[in-house]
Amino acid sequence: MRIRTSFPHETTHEDLRIPMPDGTRLYARVWRPVTDEPVPALLEYLPYRLTDWTAPRDAQRHPWYAGHGYASVRVDVRGHGNSEGAPGDEYDAQELADGVEVVNWLAAQPWCTGRVGMFGISWGGFNSLQIAALAPEPLKAIVTVCSTDDRYDNDVHYMGGSALAVDLHAWAATMLAFVARPPDPEYTGLIWRDLWLKRLERIDPFIHTWLTHQLRDDYWKHGSVCEDYGAISAAVLAVGGWHDPYRDTVLRLVQHLPPDRVRGLIGPWSHQYPDRGLPPGPAIGFLQETLRWWDHWLKGEDTGVTTDPLLRAYVSDSHPPATVYDTLPGRWVGEPAWPSPHVKTTTYGLRGAPVIVRSPMHTGVDAGRFFPFGNDADLPPDQRDEDARSACFEFEVPAETWVLGRPRVRLRLTCDVPRGQVVARLCDVAPDGASTLVTRGALNLSARHGRDRAVPWTPGATEDVTFELNGIGHAFPPGHRIRLAVSSAYWPWIWPQPESAAGFTLDPEGSALELPVRERELSSGIQFEEPEEAAPLGVTRGVAANGWSPATLDEPRPERLVVRDVAKGEWRLEVDPRYGGTRVYPDGLEFTEDALETYTIDESDPLSARTRSDWSIRLHRPELGWDTTVRTRSEITCDETDFISSNEVICIEGEEVIFHRTWEKRIPRTAS
Repeated sequence: MRIRTSFPHETTHEDLRIPMPDGTRLYARVWRPVTDEPVPALLEYLPYRLTDWTAPRDAQRHPWYAGHGYASVRVDVRGHGNSEGAPGDEYDAQELADGVEVVNWLAAQPWCTGRVGMFGISWGGFNSLQIAALAPEPLKAIVTVCSTDDRYDNDVHYMGGSALAVDLHAWAATMLAFVARPPDPEYTGLIWRDLWLKRLERIDPFIHTWLTHQLRDDYWKHGSVCEDYGAISAAVLAVGGWHDPYRDTVLRLVQHLPPDRVRGLIGPWSHQYPDRGLPPGPAIGFLQETLRWWDHWLKGEDTGVTTDPLLRAYVSDSHPPATVYDTLPGRWVGEPAWPSPHVKTTTYGLRGAPVIVRSPMHTGVDAGRFFPFGNDADLPPDQRDEDARSACFEFEVPAETWVLGRPRVRLRLTCDVPRGQVVARLCDVAPDGASTLVTRGALNLSARHGRDRAVPWTPGATEDVTFELNGIGHAFPPGHRIRLAVSSAYWPWIWPQPESAAGFTLDPEGSALELPVRERELSSGIQFEEPEEAAPLGVTRGVAANGWSPATLDEPRPERLVVRDVAKGEWRLEVDPRYGGTRVYPDGLEFTEDALETYTIDESDPLSARTRSDWSIRLHRPELGWDTTVRTRSEITCDETDFISSNEVICIEGEEVIFHRTWEKRIPRTAS
């Protein structure tokens, strides 16, 4: 990583408040080049608190853009950070309407040329796409990283029509803790407490809404730009990583948007910006790539972006299973169109007698993290234990085989119960037997005729079901085997159906694996510059002024710990998401957060599934005598007819509890 300290422009920055039509003011930080000429504006619009949580990341990017001749602007969403107003659901109509207002406000400033771009990763990538679909006139281009065009089937809520226990729960719990954080008196002054209390009065756990909508209904269609790609007039650079759950969005965007206004880039990365150097690499000069995009669409310069391949994708070489890789070997390929003329479908018919698939409920404990962030335990370990709990079909690899795109499975199933799931994993099996997960997919059997309806299986009936696996770029070497592993459970990714223990019978006759096989080539000539960023903010990590840190309470706990109670047949997965620990900021803020997620299930009982997430966040300014703590607890259990959700929020100022509320709710199981 190269730290850049000299730029074409000197820069300055200021904090300001952007007025909304209803009088609410959104908190913003603006970095600008020192020049008398107006410049284009770039907007990143998030709920994640620009004065603390994203401040280190913001410092790497926004000053860099300002130094290259852009007004780079970071804005907190209404009801978050130091913005006024009440928080809403993710990507709700108010958030998007505010975003349009911010775009128009920026375009009208005397220091702006009237041309605006938006960028962001995850939430900021989501709303960049969604605001682009609302088409405010000044918005000419976006860069959307690790985002989705389909909020139902390619987000943290549902997968293949099944509830995602792992992040439907964990992300709702995370946002409950995040929404409850107070404004910072350093930036809001004495009104911080009043803003906080008003914010807390409006809290309602996201999980209530998300579990209420178990089908792909109008709630999920809102903000899903796949409903009308034609609404997007801005140019779109779509970026993803093969180890990020949203990467299929890149493939769909380059397929459906006009080829003169879209480009796609997929590397081996996790849920991170591609320049940060977090595993797996290789990292690239991503800021330079985006500068080429901005200079073309916002300044009218010929930077060559329109002659780049429609899709640049990384095809990883085969690698042994591991939970982290510094760098994955491989090569870049360029596709002139998508679907690509260089990719052809190869069909592998399954062989053998019908097999009963009745996976134990803990199948999936070695799935890895749904959102890999570059931590040491994020990726799936050796899959041999998982394969042993699945029905496996293998195919020899006589010559090196490159796979690029979304594999598909067609399975002939007989099911004796109305509800269930099927999960397919594609693994690369080495001569020594090691099994590396390549990609996977899932289908709620009641969603086999569409995600917008729940159609129970007729007990005893045989049907063919088809579903896609997540996209991947992977090279299978000769001498290895391609393994398709099929299971009836995948906890804690997939919440089990009440009848999941019954499994199903899979008939290889009429079943097949379809692989998108790409032509091999010696070299595509695709290259990227060395990663570079602006100077770091100067945040220190470790122990706060009073000596308190999660790491000082006990020995540091594992990132992922699997515990088996042999006598009870119970499996427990404990996950420390490792978002940040304790940070001390240059402005004196001490920010400490600690979280633990727990997923428990009896290996033979789908109704034993339960999740729990505990959060503690402390914001402390010793020089102001300001000390606040947020503690939350979120749990989900189930019975045959309902999900049972339990949530609690406790907010403390100094030694005084100023807010304490619990929610208990039963939500009918209509589809999951």
